Amino acid sequence: MKKSKVTTGVHWIEVADADLRILCGTPADTVKHLMRRGYITTVERHNVSYETGPNTILLSDVGIQNGEFANLAEFPVLQMFYRQGMIIPGHPANTGVKPKIIGTKEQVDAQREYIFRGNYGLASKEELMSAGLDEATATEHMRIKVQFAFGKIKQPDELIDFIVVEDEPVEIAPDVYIERVALNTYRVSHNGDFEEVCLNLDRTEQYEPPYMLGQHKVKREYFSVVHTGEGDGWDINRPCMASIIVFQRKIFLVDAGPSVVHSLNALGLSVNEIDGIFHTHAHDDHFAGLTSLVRVDHRLPYYAAPQVRLSVMKKLSALMSFPEEQFDRFFIPHDLEMDRWNMIDGLEVKPVFSPHPVETTVMFFRTLWDGGYRTYAHFADICSLEQLEQLTDMDNPVSVALSNEVRQNYLTAVDIKKLDIGGGMIHGVADDFQDDESQRIVLSHRSKPLTHGEKEIGADTSFGMADVLVRNTVVNTEQHTPDLLRHNFPHIPDYDITMLANCPAKTYSIGSILVKRRRRPGTVYLLMNGMVEIIDTKTKTRNILTAGSMIGEQSALLDTAISRTYRAASFIRVLEIPDDMYRACVERNGLRDSVSAHLERKHFLEGTYLLGDRISGRILTNVADRLTADEASKGETIDPDGSLILIVEGRVGIYCRGKYIGSAGPNEGIGEAELLGETTYPLTYKTKSDAQLYRIPAAVLDGIPVVNWKLLEQLNRRLQSCASMFQG
Repeated sequence: MKKSKVTTGVHWIEVADADLRILCGTPADTVKHLMRRGYITTVERHNVSYETGPNTILLSDVGIQNGEFANLAEFPVLQMFYRQGMIIPGHPANTGVKPKIIGTKEQVDAQREYIFRGNYGLASKEELMSAGLDEATATEHMRIKVQFAFGKIKQPDELIDFIVVEDEPVEIAPDVYIERVALNTYRVSHNGDFEEVCLNLDRTEQYEPPYMLGQHKVKREYFSVVHTGEGDGWDINRPCMASIIVFQRKIFLVDAGPSVVHSLNALGLSVNEIDGIFHTHAHDDHFAGLTSLVRVDHRLPYYAAPQVRLSVMKKLSALMSFPEEQFDRFFIPHDLEMDRWNMIDGLEVKPVFSPHPVETTVMFFRTLWDGGYRTYAHFADICSLEQLEQLTDMDNPVSVALSNEVRQNYLTAVDIKKLDIGGGMIHGVADDFQDDESQRIVLSHRSKPLTHGEKEIGADTSFGMADVLVRNTVVNTEQHTPDLLRHNFPHIPDYDITMLANCPAKTYSIGSILVKRRRRPGTVYLLMNGMVEIIDTKTKTRNILTAGSMIGEQSALLDTAISRTYRAASFIRVLEIPDDMYRACVERNGLRDSVSAHLERKHFLEGTYLLGDRISGRILTNVADRLTADEASKGETIDPDGSLILIVEGRVGIYCRGKYIGSAGPNEGIGEAELLGETTYPLTYKTKSDAQLYRIPAAVLDGIPVVNWKLLEQLNRRLQSCASMFQG
């Protein structure tokens, strides 16, 4: 038996005697990590070339860890099915043994539904009609879907063995047993030998991307396309196919694949700077980054065709085991009308149908400019024209009309067209666009280099490169600086805001340290663009500040040393306000006492996991103003009473149905069960020592997705402890 670490949160256990290879943990892009580390290699047998890899998956007990999906088994399962050949008739690796997925009942059930939705999306004519399709079109879409599925919509249990592990050891292969020994900790044993694996992340850890990206700076043109991904789900060197649309200085994502935050960081952007996402479909290489987009302090607009939105909601709901309606808690859905130009703040967007196993649209984006329109077409995912012909039922007028419409849409000439040329049954090929009259064609969605023939048709591109359709001719002079200052100084006159805004601005590169712990910087920094990392090794704090945040206020006002280190996490631009000028503004407006009390609360929030990460200065200021102090004596029961409770000092015991399941201490929160409406396992809280607390009313948190997402993660962890205690 061998055990090794693949990457953060992912391990490999191999029992050679039992032909068992267990992938322990499946965050986004796990397959790429396995390829990079040599756990997946190419072999040949009976003149058939195919890949090796895992044949069993062990799930994390919790679906989210530190804000990211922990269980994304879709691509590992696809790798087993098709690249290893476990599902292909007559393949040397198809021995009749099905892949296994192992975990708690909750996570196994979630993966069963998630994989089903990942394979098929909306799985019936009725579901398609509920998204607004007429009966004839819904019938045709289902016919195409069944054809992609080799003639039958199969339930996951027909293809995969799902194994539930709770308190007792379970045999998963001859003489190989697995048992759950603690939350997210499992023991695998074989003939007297055993290995334990823990899938918990430390609070400061994040799942890692499999590739490195250089640092770039997005120029906010009037209308441009920034290329942020040209690979596919198997490309170990590049992000999956994606783009950024820059329009009138606003930033829109087209799809959200794995490690989307890593891509944004490399571009010097925080998630809070995103103005919305356009979504083409729900396959993981375009979907897995959605959790990153809820790590913001406001709900992001979500633009998609109704059938795409519904399939995404069902898949996300399955992964998280929450009702589909919870989608609105994290995003603001905007349904796009199919085959029509939809106006989004001046940017026109048209989604059109693309045949694929799940609901998919390709999208056209355009703006009116001198001489007509400038248009960008984003084609992920498409099918080849040969495959389109095979999907067409020539005896069915609806099918013929739909096929002709798809062909016409694919070959529409535009200024810039980005193409999926992944090949195979469900992706496009470059040869179909030999005669395409678009001015520029970018070839994408593949891991192999372009052939000479493909280079005659279109070009490849690299991460961070931009195609400009309309240049921005307006000079940028930090016009938003006064607004950012006003959020932090709501009660000082305009002339003081103007004075502060006239301070010098400076750009720092990634890794630059603005302020070191235990130093007096002599400057107050206003973060205007980019991200700053808060590091405090003593309290294990590692949070991110975004635009509008201020650094060094307490030090300037009270003439004290900084208690944390602040480091540029991307290219940043800051306004540098001298200490004496900052103090003068506060004191001459009679605000010293109130500002001092406010800064104490805000500084505390910055150090918490729940409210210190990726929340803008404006939102953090508002939350700090709404905090109310409270205290409790040792042994006292705390009633959240519709509030989130943050612990300043002391420790609070957490109980489920009267039984102790854990505790929370300084900088941690309690009360999420009541806020999220949990009734199956009600939680109660009793102090283990005298405690100082802050209360935040639920209404203050309603519009902050990142906080609600973290509360959901925290609740799921505590409910796992409850479920383990009360099973049976």
